[in-house]
Amino acid sequence: MIRFFDFLFSLFGLLVLLPVGLVLFIIGLFDTGKPIFVQERVGKNKKPFNLYKFRTMHISTKSVASHLASRASITKFGGFLRKSKLDELPQLINVLLGDMSLVGPRPNLFNQTELIEEREKRKVYDYLPGITGLAQINEIDMSTPEKLAIKDAEMLQNLSLSSYFKYVLATVGGKGHGDRVA
Repeated sequence: MIRFFDFLFSLFGLLVLLPVGLVLFIIGLFDTGKPIFVQERVGKNKKPFNLYKFRTMHISTKSVASHLASRASITKFGGFLRKSKLDELPQLINVLLGDMSLVGPRPNLFNQTELIEEREKRKVYDYLPGITGLAQINEIDMSTPEKLAIKDAEMLQNLSLSSYFKYVLATVGGKGHGDRVA
């Protein structure tokens, strides 16, 4: 049932927000020259997938977890995208394709070995990663791997249709601020 809502909401979101996405894309062209950021992430069963986002950092920024990147790496427009959470909009494509859910643990990079170990212990990779979830609305990010993995596992063990809507609505309503930047 959750996959049905993921598909429906991501398709609807992409169609309705297409004009906004096009405007952000064009502004991004002027900001960095490459407005779409594609990065390989760890998916369900540790299968790699390409995550899509609007670029918020300079092109020369190393591919590391956000909490390891310098605040100076974020462009002015990128700061706006992060604050408004609009940088996540292209991830609706990932949800539509079935690589992600709207609700699930945030997908990490393959070089985040401590987080991978903590999530493996708790079987977090048995589920699709998501755009938002319990950790995100409680402002727990990837800088605290054990704490994040525990919260992810808690969310997944108790995930229901009502909690799915609760996490989505909380995120749309402004809860959570994403990963911190150094």
